[in-house]
Amino acid sequence: MNLFRVKDNRTLPKNDFASVRNIVNRIADKTLRELEQEGVFVFPEKINDASDIEEEQVILQSYNACYRTSNIMGFVGYGNESIAIESRFSSGEKDYFFQYLLERVMGFPNVVDLGVHANQGNGLFDLLLFLFPRYLKDALRKGLFKTYIRNKYNDSRVSGSIDIPRHIAQNTPFVGNIAYSRREYSYDNSLTELVQHTIEFIRRKPYGRQLLSKVKEEVTSIIDVTPGYRFHDRQKVITVNQKAPIRHAYYREYRNLQYLCLLILRHQKNQIGTASKELYGILFDGAWLWEEYINLLVGDIFYHPMNKANQGAQRLFAGNTGLIYPDFISRDSRYRMIGDAKYKPAANIGNKDYLQVLAYMLRFDAKKGFYFYPSTNGVQKQYLWVNEGSTYENNVKAREDLCVIKLGLGIPESCGSYKEFAYEMDNAGAVFKAVLFDS
Repeated sequence: MNLFRVKDNRTLPKNDFASVRNIVNRIADKTLRELEQEGVFVFPEKINDASDIEEEQVILQSYNACYRTSNIMGFVGYGNESIAIESRFSSGEKDYFFQYLLERVMGFPNVVDLGVHANQGNGLFDLLLFLFPRYLKDALRKGLFKTYIRNKYNDSRVSGSIDIPRHIAQNTPFVGNIAYSRREYSYDNSLTELVQHTIEFIRRKPYGRQLLSKVKEEVTSIIDVTPGYRFHDRQKVITVNQKAPIRHAYYREYRNLQYLCLLILRHQKNQIGTASKELYGILFDGAWLWEEYINLLVGDIFYHPMNKANQGAQRLFAGNTGLIYPDFISRDSRYRMIGDAKYKPAANIGNKDYLQVLAYMLRFDAKKGFYFYPSTNGVQKQYLWVNEGSTYENNVKAREDLCVIKLGLGIPESCGSYKEFAYEMDNAGAVFKAVLFDS
């Protein structure tokens, strides 16, 4: 397989992509929504509601004689060509930083190295398996899925449409039974059985039981409502779900779960991407991963409004006007602080970033604002004191009570193994939090 590695937020000449020209022709300038429809798995799945990932965003954009990558990281493959998009904050041959974010935020153990195993085999497939508990939990928050199905019966208690051909085949000579079918509203349907087939498939993996232990109650609920489950009906259930995807907007979470289950179960028969004209892959928003990781570090100090989940909405103005979602609002109301997670170097934080945080600080009467960003030079802290006065009166000077602070979390470099990197990263997180307390 031809594997091409590229960092996120990079601009490279088109000639550099010559070895993967076929896949580039399939994905260049296509939006995430278009790639998702072609079979690429995009996370977070609710892309039209996420703050840092939009359906019109592209992972590879044409720019004169170059291609430019965005904040999206992950892996895309087509035939025998593949592209691994790694984090620009990783050093060395292996993208330990991306792996660390996946482990801490998504709960993925370090079983996948996109740079080594990003092929038609188990690397990508393992990522799909570890997404299952999260998607199952999200779907069942809506309650168990219930829909109309047609059940077939052959007894003397006729209640439904008589099936004459089946009656003749099954009840000759006549012994008192009638073959009929009835449309019923049931939890035991093609979708819930698809989920149980996926559960049983994962359970047989070496790490399957540990993985499913995270959603023990949800798994039990699915098993309890699918008495019609039969192991040998797996291909039939897959075919039914492929022909009848969930379309109702209310069941969006179930639609995502259905799609994931189909990807997992189809892998058993045909490994992902073995078809020469099949596009496949899994993509993650780097900015979203970074924000969620920062929340793990500072969640005890800051509230974390989330527009993706419609939680913690704030308003700039009276009259329910000016909807905003600051990344972080300190829990201490007496000495309020605002935090903004930025998946970019300190030098790239400016202009609109400044205006956004200053607006939030004004709204919450905060005297300090923070930018939390990844730093390749250890923990960094830079104070920016807000000016007062005007150049027209020649009285500009720095205020002593109002500032924004760029606070960088040091990303380890030159680590010989992922275990070493994770250890160093945990220490860097502790130092970052200590510096935040002292700011």
